[in-house]
Amino acid sequence: MPDPVSDQGHDVLDLWRGSVLAALVVGAVVWGLIIYTLLRFRRRNDELPGQGPGNVKAELAYSALPVLIVAVLFGFTVLTQERVTAVSGRPDLRVEVVAFQWSWEFRYPDQGVAVTTDGVSVPRVVLPAGSTVRFTLTTKDVNHAFWVPEFLMKRDLIQGVTNDVDVTLSEEGTWRGRCAEFCGLYHWRMPFDVASVPPDEFDRWVVEQRAAA
Repeated sequence: MPDPVSDQGHDVLDLWRGSVLAALVVGAVVWGLIIYTLLRFRRRNDELPGQGPGNVKAELAYSALPVLIVAVLFGFTVLTQERVTAVSGRPDLRVEVVAFQWSWEFRYPDQGVAVTTDGVSVPRVVLPAGSTVRFTLTTKDVNHAFWVPEFLMKRDLIQGVTNDVDVTLSEEGTWRGRCAEFCGLYHWRMPFDVASVPPDEFDRWVVEQRAAA
């Protein structure tokens, strides 16, 4: 898996790794108890083993431990969710993302620039590397989803709801984004490209877009 390009993605990846590690530990304990039981209490003769009514301590332990494990994982999930969904008070750049059947429009309100599609070419979003970008997500019609796999995050665009998400770009590159919510017959026609470029190149791109408009 390539390195994610957002700090939020690192938080999600850490939570995923922690959950997998916890699952492996729980699995090892369960399998260990099964193997121990098979070896320790295997049948040696025809005599019946002790017929005690139960073991209160063991029953309390295997009732409490799963609750404790779930509580710890839930706590880490809530903390990670708070970090991932937190937005900066002063992002470096704001981009309004408008989804529609079946493409995207990307508006830069502070720069007076908009990226639209002609229905054939893939729209290209240009962003300055090293910046925190605020994406404001809306839809003109049905539900869509804004997804760039390398960001390790996905946000839904829901009619009547505005979602904000910050992404801090830590490296330069170009990545393919997609709509990850089935939105109709031509859902497959909704890819877009995200380019993280040096700040001076971003400034030149803004000037070129203004001149073209």
